[in-house]
Amino acid sequence: MKRTLVYAAVCSMAIAALICTGYANAKTDNNKLANIENNLQSAPTGWQLVKQTFQLHIPKNGKALSQLIIDVPSTVAVSNDIDILDDKGQKIKINFSVNSRRIIINFPEPVTSSTTILKISLNKVLQPILSSTSTYHLSAKVVGSDLEIPIGEAQFPSF
Repeated sequence: MKRTLVYAAVCSMAIAALICTGYANAKTDNNKLANIENNLQSAPTGWQLVKQTFQLHIPKNGKALSQLIIDVPSTVAVSNDIDILDDKGQKIKINFSVNSRRIIINFPEPVTSSTTILKISLNKVLQPILSSTSTYHLSAKVVGSDLEIPIGEAQFPSF
């Protein structure tokens, strides 16, 4: 009887660990720029490839975004496979570069407050199964400014 309870508890914990989702934190300065939430990560394959996705909320009265900068943690390797969708699920045209540990995404057409949510998907991210949580630091540039504004971070647990 005790063994059955122990096995049931262990199995419950294992299932809970596999279903775990990540959360993103944002520093928004009274929502003048944007905030991040609802990040998701698909399970790794044999090569530890994962898809990491998070949402960026654009405030209604905020300035238009011209650039999004993502600082990649040293525990992962990001590929050139990046998708950004608007709140209607339409793919947004972007130009991007991956330099060492930094992804710079330029929006040829600035993202205005008419787009309330951006869904950013980093496809084919190589992540070790047994590593610490991956934390991406995000900042943005608005139209008419070269100043990098920190907007938050997205965290993804390892498997």
